[in-house]
Amino acid sequence: MLDRKLLRKEPQKVAEAAMAKNEKIDIEQWIEADSTRRALMLEIEDLRKQRNKLSKAVSMKKRIGENADEEMALSRNTGEKLTLLESNIADIDASLAEMEKSFPNIPDSDVPLGGEENNVVLRSWGEIPEFNFRPRPHWELMDNVFQPEAAGRIAGSNFILFRGWAAKFQRTLISWMLDYHIEAGMEEIWAPFVAKPESMTATAQLPKMDDDMYKIGRDNLYLIPTGEVPITNLYRDQLLEEANLPVRLCGYTPCFRREAGSYGKDNRGLNRVHQFEKVEMVRLEHPDRSDKAHEELLNHATCMLEVLGIPYRVLLLASGDLSFAAAKCFDIEIWSAGQEKWLEVSSISNFRDFQARRGNMRYRPSGGGKPQFIHTLNGSGLALPRLIISLVENGQQADGSIKLPSALAERMGTEVIR
Repeated sequence: MLDRKLLRKEPQKVAEAAMAKNEKIDIEQWIEADSTRRALMLEIEDLRKQRNKLSKAVSMKKRIGENADEEMALSRNTGEKLTLLESNIADIDASLAEMEKSFPNIPDSDVPLGGEENNVVLRSWGEIPEFNFRPRPHWELMDNVFQPEAAGRIAGSNFILFRGWAAKFQRTLISWMLDYHIEAGMEEIWAPFVAKPESMTATAQLPKMDDDMYKIGRDNLYLIPTGEVPITNLYRDQLLEEANLPVRLCGYTPCFRREAGSYGKDNRGLNRVHQFEKVEMVRLEHPDRSDKAHEELLNHATCMLEVLGIPYRVLLLASGDLSFAAAKCFDIEIWSAGQEKWLEVSSISNFRDFQARRGNMRYRPSGGGKPQFIHTLNGSGLALPRLIISLVENGQQADGSIKLPSALAERMGTEVIR
């Protein structure tokens, strides 16, 4: 949610930001409603003064035994007008709040304009693996342990069923990633896998992404699309002390996405599914330090890939490829040898105070003064199953076995999986 001061003073900036993100908004309608509200507030303040003055007059006349019927009638009339105007204000406030939910965050000044074709590759690491045989895609290499047909019988298309070493591999990766984050000083959170609409609104999945999410209508709950939702909402409506910043959290969650807008995209194998596993990193930070925190989260995630020996590249996303809530985002893509393409495995986003305003997440300055909104950041650390795709395809050998990086071999109890 954007600061109302910004909406009033720089509506053109808000309109341009929405256009850059390909979002349709009506800032003029908001400006008109806000102007009406402020005019009504002046009228309400004037009526309140009149009512107070009449109340004092009634009290004075009653004390000296004079008739106060006229003043009492005027006071009642004033009160009725106030009630009506206050009801109008409440309606306008609800309308303003609803409109504000549709205004996207403003991209940072260094975010390039345009769609995904304008994303900027900032750096890359690792060598693209070469083979003396034709590398195969993961769905061939995992033929016996990844069974989408069985998953389809149970839940429908584009769900995952792993068995044997693949099931153990996923569990091992989740455990390794959590331990990696904890050793770096993050606190592990085990959070609910469902969320209320208020929680989804605070992190800006609602109303924008409503069609992409699974809803439990009877209970008015959503299956979470990302661990960002429950972990960030841990601090919704909370006031932190500045001395307790930053808050560094991580947690495992499954993620559920209908992918309503992704028909026609590559969904073979594990590339695009309705439920996937992920370990999320969340950071609550002082506004002055959020840029540094953003880089730290990025570097932490890329270091994980280096430990695993996975080639990657880092992209700065252009405005049209930026999420509704993000001010700036780095995407990390990893190499898929069997498909010969880059796959996104993490998006590291800085939301500035956008989510904090929606979720009323603030800190109390240590030097005194009014509470201020924190900055929120998050990123996948890392997302499955694309991590599995890369490890399987890049580590494949001529006989179809998979050579594991040393960081995982010990946990799996073998250097090679078959």
